[in-house]
Amino acid sequence: MKKLITIISALFCLNTTIMAQTETITLHVIETSDVHGSFFPFDFISQKPVDGSMARVSTYVNELREKYGNNVILLDNGDILQGQTISYYSNYIDSLSPNIASEVLNYLRYDAATVGNHDIETGHAVYDKWIRELGCPALGANIIDSSTGKPYVKPYTIIRRNGIKIAVLGLLTPAIPNWLKEELWKGLLFKELLSTARYWMNEIREQERPDIVIGLFHSGWYGGIQTDSYMEDASMKIAKDIPGFDLVLFGHDHTPHNSTILNEENKPVVCLNPANNAKAVAKATVTLTLKEGKVIDKNVTGEIVDVRQLPVNEKFITYFSPQINKVKDFSVQQIGTLEQGFCSRDAYFGSSAFIDFIQNLQLLITKADISLHAPLAFDVCIDKGPITIADMFKLYKYENQLMVMRMTGQEIKNHLEMSYDLWVNTMTSPDDHLIQLDDSKKSDTQRVGFKNLPFNFDSAAGIVYEVDVTKPYGQKVRILHMADGKPFSESKWYRVAVNSYRGNGGGELMTKGAGIPHDALKDRVVWESELDLRHYLIKEIERLKYLNPRANNNWRFVPSDWVNKAAVRDRELLFGTR
Repeated sequence: MKKLITIISALFCLNTTIMAQTETITLHVIETSDVHGSFFPFDFISQKPVDGSMARVSTYVNELREKYGNNVILLDNGDILQGQTISYYSNYIDSLSPNIASEVLNYLRYDAATVGNHDIETGHAVYDKWIRELGCPALGANIIDSSTGKPYVKPYTIIRRNGIKIAVLGLLTPAIPNWLKEELWKGLLFKELLSTARYWMNEIREQERPDIVIGLFHSGWYGGIQTDSYMEDASMKIAKDIPGFDLVLFGHDHTPHNSTILNEENKPVVCLNPANNAKAVAKATVTLTLKEGKVIDKNVTGEIVDVRQLPVNEKFITYFSPQINKVKDFSVQQIGTLEQGFCSRDAYFGSSAFIDFIQNLQLLITKADISLHAPLAFDVCIDKGPITIADMFKLYKYENQLMVMRMTGQEIKNHLEMSYDLWVNTMTSPDDHLIQLDDSKKSDTQRVGFKNLPFNFDSAAGIVYEVDVTKPYGQKVRILHMADGKPFSESKWYRVAVNSYRGNGGGELMTKGAGIPHDALKDRVVWESELDLRHYLIKEIERLKYLNPRANNNWRFVPSDWVNKAAVRDRELLFGTR
């Protein structure tokens, strides 16, 4: 009996020792992306409460931290400096105080933040200051200081939790030179994503030997601009073709995503995108099994967590109430009076007051011959009566500059041909759609049901023309004459007003469409504004005081008997109303 008890005791002690050598640790990784100034549950533009916001993300993160303590990792994936009036106010009006975007990330105790393309859009003075103010590393392995050849910000950071070593590699879409004028990113280069990711993955594996590698990429899943030298959206390719990532957190394309793919080594990579405006977060649960302090097994699962119905963190709101109140007062300042209102939804079906209001102001400000512009808001209205600072963010949501470029008549026609080819179908019967629609894109907050990106649907002012939707690409647009009745010539040079996104090649309408080589665009610019276009629109409205916005009716879709019926059907599909 004594011998049996001794054997049992020995086995018990042995099993206890083995158990003691095996440990399980679970980490919870949270990603926000493309917040675009949605810090508070109040839209300073519409002057109405909104769902989502970082005030609700704060509630969710606090709940996780109360439950899991230090095992929560919080990451942001860029495009946080632009989008709401409060961002504009913090970037350019009250620029001496800490930026609201750095204050919010610091309040929530973020562990790292990748730089986004709209962050670069704010200009060196804004994003350099934001980076300095952050209490966590700003990441961007492919943002290169041209004077040193080294990354401008940290390429990756190491986070440690309970003995676990986590490497987070940050990358930014390299398409910025196609969208932004060089002054905004002067002294920087944006390297191709796959080769950069491969280089730094090797460095991380050799130098750091982490237990987990996370990709934090401000680059969409797949698609966007693709050239011989780079891809705008390469997150899928990186996850699949570059072994080593356990988790890829991405953004930029504003499309929610949750998938697990197998990489070249046949190992799973969880890929998540929470979309935009802080309505959801991406949450990855990483479970690691350790033996004698070494990871012997790991499992990663992912989900997209909707935070829109969570309660607001009232402490968060109270902490930021001085900034909130300042921006509310700024937003409601009256700058002029509208004698009649207008809505953006009209812009997709013909000449509209919404677009022509901007077109006409661009022509007034620049004295250009022709103006090109696209709808930047899917479905907003500006009402008759006082027009405020907030209304200007409905009208024009980005911090683009205004440019005047030299273009030939042929280039203008080709530019419009590509725009309308992205915009409308080539109809073969009256029952066809007028607009190129894609029901699978309704959840995509950039396409909102269109097949292509509507901020590339340029129309023109200063000329009179027709768009024949029964004709193929290259034959749709027929320019009749200038708006003042003078002849239009395809061989003549014209001064054309555009925003800096378009003038720098954004949407490829100037390059693939008009046929101007990208490296020649800069030489075509004859004037560009010092400040953002919205600033000049505001100043012009203040000067005019009273405005009566109406459609120019300088262009139309034909044949009208087909188009009018199709427009009614498509309008209902897009907006749910006739």
